Amino acid sequence: MNKEPINLFGTDGIFRFHKTLIERHGAGTTRALGWQKIEGQTIRFDKLSQIGNLSGHSVLDAGCGHADLFSFLRKRFSSVTYYGCEQIPELLQIAVQRYKHEANVVLLQGDFLDEAMPITDYVLVSGSLNYGHTDDNFVYNAIETLFAKCRIALGFNLLSGRVGSDTLLRAYQPDDILNFCQTLSKSVQLQVGYWPDDFTVFVYKE
Repeated sequence: MNKEPINLFGTDGIFRFHKTLIERHGAGTTRALGWQKIEGQTIRFDKLSQIGNLSGHSVLDAGCGHADLFSFLRKRFSSVTYYGCEQIPELLQIAVQRYKHEANVVLLQGDFLDEAMPITDYVLVSGSLNYGHTDDNFVYNAIETLFAKCRIALGFNLLSGRVGSDTLLRAYQPDDILNFCQTLSKSVQLQVGYWPDDFTVFVYKE
């Protein structure tokens, strides 16, 4: 994720953060999502896609941005039913423009932690849990909520280092996240070493 500073914190700060990036880099760009390099986004998508065979399954992309994950998944899997959830209208608008004619794509505006979000076979989260929060337990509550939304498995990535104090982002210790996820399931996988200061966790239903 991009590490450009911003003054606000929380939901308002996240909205301002992305609006600033849109103004600087243009709507529909990878930089507008907060990724400094498109390679980082692609590598994270590749790692998340290793959670299982997604062909014929439904997937919720929590914090979908421009729904780039759908474009990535359809090249690898067949008959994926994609649900993209995004709370920032300017980002979701790009996704709607790109994929409104796709029969197996459902795009939803709102908080991906809302109870109204659909239950799907898989829930994937790329970057959306990297923002800091006034509640230190936010990431753990979010993981638990999202895990309850999947039938087969939850996959997510987080930052593990090099996050400045003047950004919206927060880094986590992989072992802390792993230990928490193991309270939710006996089948948990930690993936490291694929991209600097980043890790991915797969949490499977038992």
